[in-house]
Amino acid sequence: GLLQLWKKKRCILTEEGLLLIPPKQQPPPQQQQQQPPLPAEPAAKIKELHFSNMKTVDCVERKGKYVYFTVVMAEGKEIDFRCAQEQGWNAAITLQMVQYKNRQAILAVRSTRQKQQHLGQA
Repeated sequence: GLLQLWKKKRCILTEEGLLLIPPKQQPPPQQQQQQPPLPAEPAAKIKELHFSNMKTVDCVERKGKYVYFTVVMAEGKEIDFRCAQEQGWNAAITLQMVQYKNRQAILAVRSTRQKQQHLGQA
């Protein structure tokens, strides 16, 4: 087997995607705050995997106490993840991605219908 060094990241699942934050860095401030505190490290260290750029979440294997899964991005890049089986992160990410894509599809249909209605009235 291949040895792989796993980088520890704190993952935050949002409606738009997945934020990968180095373990020592504070998460981004909530949007409700008007004056956000300055983060301990530059925000450039925070990596966002946006659902619009995600293709699939593939469960690779369950081994011991871990689930290994891969997020496949639209451009073909693959990012490997590992989490404890009971956390079910692969399922949570997949569900959130499906909800995001469904919202985008609904917005696209509404936009098309509005354009058709405007053309019909002209």
